Amino acid sequence: MRQVVIIMGCLLFGEVFVYLTGIKMPSSIIGMLLLTVSLELGWIKLDWVKGLSDFLTKNMAFFFVPPGVAIMLYLDLIQASFWPIIVASTLGTIIVFACTGWTHQLFMRHKNTFKKNKNS
Repeated sequence: MRQVVIIMGCLLFGEVFVYLTGIKMPSSIIGMLLLTVSLELGWIKLDWVKGLSDFLTKNMAFFFVPPGVAIMLYLDLIQASFWPIIVASTLGTIIVFACTGWTHQLFMRHKNTFKKNKNS
């Protein structure tokens, strides 16, 4: 029960935050960021949410069925905008790959610098 309360509480916080600030960001993302920060800072213990998160991860495909069916309702709109969707998806993927690679390199450089300073 505690697992559900913690995860749904983070989601609720995200909903309230988006409502109060009017920020144009999905509330679920804000809730997951809150959960991540809380786990990293030790405010929430991993054991408190591990069972439910494992269940949700193992059954993730099941949760994508309703949106997949809903896409079929809008197939005519998707066909009309096929090329813009393909171009945006491709460019978005390339940008995400590049940003992820640069961020990884930055962290590796920082990690190596930290190790050198620690050994000195």
